[in-house]
Amino acid sequence: MTTAARAVTSGDERRDALLGGVAALRREVAKSIVGQEEVLDEILMAVLAGGHALLVGVPGLAKTLMIRSIASAMHLEFRRIQFTPDLVPSDITGTELMEEDQATHARAFRFARGPVFANIVLADEINRAPPRTQAALLEAMQEHHVTAGGTTMALPEPFFVLATQNPIEQEGTYPLPEAQLDRFLFDIRVGYPDEAVELSILKATTGAIGETPDAVLTGEELLELQGLVRGVPASEPLLRYAAALTRATRPGNAKPDSLVAKYVRWGAGPRAGQALVLGAKAHALMAGRHAASPADIRRIAHPVLRHRILTNFAAEAEGVTAESIIDDLLRTVEAPKSDIRI
Repeated sequence: MTTAARAVTSGDERRDALLGGVAALRREVAKSIVGQEEVLDEILMAVLAGGHALLVGVPGLAKTLMIRSIASAMHLEFRRIQFTPDLVPSDITGTELMEEDQATHARAFRFARGPVFANIVLADEINRAPPRTQAALLEAMQEHHVTAGGTTMALPEPFFVLATQNPIEQEGTYPLPEAQLDRFLFDIRVGYPDEAVELSILKATTGAIGETPDAVLTGEELLELQGLVRGVPASEPLLRYAAALTRATRPGNAKPDSLVAKYVRWGAGPRAGQALVLGAKAHALMAGRHAASPADIRRIAHPVLRHRILTNFAAEAEGVTAESIIDDLLRTVEAPKSDIRI
């Protein structure tokens, strides 16, 4: 066997080992979470793609528990921030403290790092904090660093924010501005379980205390997996398909009789196309395939686009949602031909 062939074999073995770690993580999370496989897959896709995820669902659907379980299954530092109306930016990023040296009595400022300095940050009920505090996350989410007192400090890598939001209780909440919503790679909707899953939840949570997840994936392995996602090939037709879907959400590019022209106020920006491609690559990798396909883009189109399409008053009056608009786009925007299926 040539040196090049041995290198390819070694690379494939390492890839399989890392994907085995993702499968093990799924099994560990299943110790505390029953059902919600699609939600878990979308969270993992966002993490492997190096992005952040927003989980939206009514209370009691184990959103926070799922994030805690994922954090427990990784050798990573985890912090939870409970967003409340009285939270201020320094509660997230940190603050400068005046300290006095006991020996010399000299005084100096020391920066006390806030909970954002962690690998996994759970922003629980993120829409309960005022916009000024929500904005404190923007630099961290986009740039992976925090600036305080004129000093820029890098956040630990890997770094991602998993936020939860309650869609039905609006009293005392502050809707996330579009600039911050766009920082989330995925908007993941957590729905009610079906009857069989709900019965399994009752059995698992009303008896003896179950197992807790074991840590099976390290930060270094997660960074390797993120590198593998970036390395998954995406053909030129696939990139054109992602761009076409993104551009089709914009009223200025839409046909006069389309749903977008009638009901959309603002469409998705270029960051949506990036999310479609990276999400498709992550989905292909998790499925054990070596290249992304149009089917991968269709699979993640809803979590990528639903929070980036802003509907108008006519849509609200007639019951037209971002979901139905995305469904229409998936039917009308022509996908490139591909033999790859999921």
